Amino acid sequence: MYGWLWRTFPGGLVGKLLCSLLLTTAVLALLFFVVFPHVEQLLPYQDVNVDVPQSAAPLDV
Repeated sequence: MYGWLWRTFPGGLVGKLLCSLLLTTAVLALLFFVVFPHVEQLLPYQDVNVDVPQSAAPLDV
């Protein structure tokens, strides 16, 4: 796939590097602004409970 992308991008080395950077930036922006916020709602990371037993509670001095 990377070889096909490299052959498909226009221009010489500089043009291909700029197209690669642009494509990478677009994919990362799509992930961070669309995919990850949608998937975060499905993950249980916000449902965390930590129970402290009474014997382990800090002492008031």
